[in-house]
Parts: sequence; C-alpha cells; structure tokens
Amino acid sequence: MTPPAGGQIRPSDRGEIANRWRHRSDRRNGFEPDSAFYFAQASAVRGKEADLAVDPPPDLIIEVEVTSESLDRFPIFAAFGVPEVWRYDGSRVAFFRLEAGRYAESDCSSALPPLNAALATEFLQESRGPASYEWLRRVREWARTKR
Repeated sequence: MTPPAGGQIRPSDRGEIANRWRHRSDRRNGFEPDSAFYFAQASAVRGKEADLAVDPPPDLIIEVEVTSESLDRFPIFAAFGVPEVWRYDGSRVAFFRLEAGRYAESDCSSALPPLNAALATEFLQESRGPASYEWLRRVREWARTKR
C-alpha cells in the first residue's frame, strides 16, 4: 500500500493499516481511524508499503463520532504516538495534541498550523450547504492567504 502524494491514506487503505496497528506485537490494543494523514512523516511511508511495526504513526487522525467512543480510544492513539487527533462530535470539531503521553485540547492544529478548531467547525458546517462549489472556493481562498 502506498499513500498518495500529500500523504493521505486512502479510505480503501485504512483497514490494512488498522490491521497492522491492531496486530503489532508490541501493542495489545489497536484501532481503525476514520481518516489518517501523514504530513511531517510522509517521506517515511511514501513510495513503499507502510509497516507500522517500524514506520511512524500518522501525524493526524480524524475521528467522526456522535458518541464518546473516540474519547475512549485516546489512550490507544497515545500509545501509538499519534501526535494530533481531530474529533467531530456532531456539532463541533475539537483538536487534541499529544502532550506528555495524554491528549490535551488545543485551539490550533499542529499538523495544519493556520487552522483553528472554530474555523474547522465553520468550514464543516458550511460544507453541508447547497452551494458546495462556493464552499470549496472559500476554503481554497483561505488556504492561499495562509501560505
């Protein structure tokens, strides 16, 4: 499995990666994230089959939960050393950074530093509107101003 340029793990790849995490001999637990992305660590997995027994975990995991299940998985994410988790609970996006082995809520993303949780929530809510091309244009304009 090779992550595409930009480091995102395709949805069809998540199961394979999750299975590798779930079955690592040095970890008793595992997980299957909704989405996982490599940014700083992309070069470690680009162009080869990822092997999470030796390769780093993703830089960012995104969990979409309307229950508290993803919060229960935070200790597992931490055990794997995932530096950042975004969680959407049905009403807002929250960012969590790994600090001293535990996740602490953070307003700003370390994976995408210009983005804050309030803006991520706003973008997500706007994406549900009828004019998705307008939403995409707005997000692209915002990203261009942050380069």
